[in-house]
Amino acid sequence: MREFSVPPIVTVGDAANLTDPVWDNAEVAPDTVQFVRPAPAGAAGQVDVTCREFRDEVVAVARGLVAVGISPGDRVALMSRTRYEWTLLDYAIWAAGAVTVPIYETSSAEQAAWILADSGAVAAVVESTGHATLVAGVRDRLPELRQVWQIELGGVDELVAAGESVDAAEIEVRRKTVKAGDIATIIYTSGTTGRPKGCVLTHRNMYADIANAVPVLPNLFRPGASTLLFLPLAHAFARLIQIGVVQARATMAHCADTKNLVGELQDFKPTFVLSVPRVFEKVYNGARQKAEAEGKGKIFDRAEKVAIAYSEALETADGPSFGLRAQHALFDKLVYRKLRAALGGRCRDAISGGAPLGARLGHFFRGIGVTVCEGYGLTETSPAAAANLPTGTKIGTVGRPLPGVAVRVDDDGEILISGDLIFQGYWHNETATAEALTSDGWFRTGDLGQLDEDGYLSITGRKKEIIVTAGGKNVAPAVLEDQVRAHPLISQCVVVGDRQPFIAALVTIDEEALPKWLAAHDRPETASAAELRDDEALRAEVQSAVDQANQAVSKAEAIKVFRILPQDFTEATGELTPSLKVKRQVVHKTYAAEIADIYQG
Repeated sequence: MREFSVPPIVTVGDAANLTDPVWDNAEVAPDTVQFVRPAPAGAAGQVDVTCREFRDEVVAVARGLVAVGISPGDRVALMSRTRYEWTLLDYAIWAAGAVTVPIYETSSAEQAAWILADSGAVAAVVESTGHATLVAGVRDRLPELRQVWQIELGGVDELVAAGESVDAAEIEVRRKTVKAGDIATIIYTSGTTGRPKGCVLTHRNMYADIANAVPVLPNLFRPGASTLLFLPLAHAFARLIQIGVVQARATMAHCADTKNLVGELQDFKPTFVLSVPRVFEKVYNGARQKAEAEGKGKIFDRAEKVAIAYSEALETADGPSFGLRAQHALFDKLVYRKLRAALGGRCRDAISGGAPLGARLGHFFRGIGVTVCEGYGLTETSPAAAANLPTGTKIGTVGRPLPGVAVRVDDDGEILISGDLIFQGYWHNETATAEALTSDGWFRTGDLGQLDEDGYLSITGRKKEIIVTAGGKNVAPAVLEDQVRAHPLISQCVVVGDRQPFIAALVTIDEEALPKWLAAHDRPETASAAELRDDEALRAEVQSAVDQANQAVSKAEAIKVFRILPQDFTEATGELTPSLKVKRQVVHKTYAAEIADIYQG
């Protein structure tokens, strides 16, 4: 058993809560721009929201919540895409002494009904008519739900108008009554298996996490820094960035529709971005495909090798050689600068979480001039528990524990975490809570990992996802899947083979990349992956990715057979969570016949 801990930089006092930075910023730096939001309806462009203006808007909405009968401790659900109003409502709910219950805007009626019922939400704010219709359809199963407001129909303005009858001093009383140990939010894990569980996070949990992260990430969280947030705020990771921006008085804009992401990045020009590995993979694959389509594939391949070699050399005592620096400078003009321009031109840092990024992508992005700080955590850890920092980075790891966090790797390889960031348990689920927390308060993550001599943590797989072949070989699927997904034509890969004689893989084709491949290989432009599953040229492409992946493992772990699936995994069809993690159990069930055919053939 190995253990590594880092002492806290900041200790959260009993009287503190997450609204404190909003009020502090309004007093200390009232004119600093905290947010950039779309101009009001009918007007073009963007408008700045200063720290003082944000505090005043939070008070106005909180007065409305009090006016309509929201009491301290009440749960208020929030179902919306990532937009300014999400952040405003979140802080207003806290200022009123209530508890925010996020719901992914893509949730089904059954998922929303479960979260609303299980949390006992007395009110909900939804974004669209579609969301309102969805909630209305399950309203008869929600006896505690009293009120619903719709953002797109002026719901926030309704609350502000209702609050005019409430003295602003009441909000100050409510806000100061909230203590660090009180519940701030109940976040329902999207879950790759089973029904979502409500993670109970207090103000101390989240405040301790971000207050200790900000000082060690000064390149990200500082006045003058800016980010465009496009991940769902219902995800704990995006929520942490939100409170980090407020904590550090940085500037944030919201992107509600990722179809507009490229244009909004170039307009806003953030200094850092937050994303999940799948998005970084798409940026890389898109750049590679574009280069090949323009006849510059060989140049890109060389530029990629130089970027990775340059990044790897940064971790050596001598650093990059003169020759490597010269090549890097050349490709910076030819290739890297264009890639950075796609992120707005000012972005030099990024944060990746939610799933392993992989050393290949980490080195590639650092080599082109965008350092991706890979971190690790779960909703139950508020969520950031470890991260690579400017003062210490090992690509291929998820970094060292953040200040105030202890990480232990148990004898069976499971990662356990301790600190003020650990959640209080699962709402209304004592059995699951007892399984997740040890008697002395350590959280069992379910992830497998290793700690090196310097305290850097590497994730090697999920405890429940380890495949044991019929020959008794333990195989961690993530290693193979990451390598296969590196191919620009491949979207997803799920490795199978538990209790079977060999390892196999289910592969999906990237629908955005397919048209270019069709044109290059003289195939009909309307051909689908389903029609081309047995196409020799397509199978050869996938085989090349499999061969590359197999070089990273032993022969006993190598993929022997693969199947191209007729369609990609999506959230709508149930194979992906809202944070783009693959639901293995769903894939195994949906494609049981495919898997059976592999081993019967």
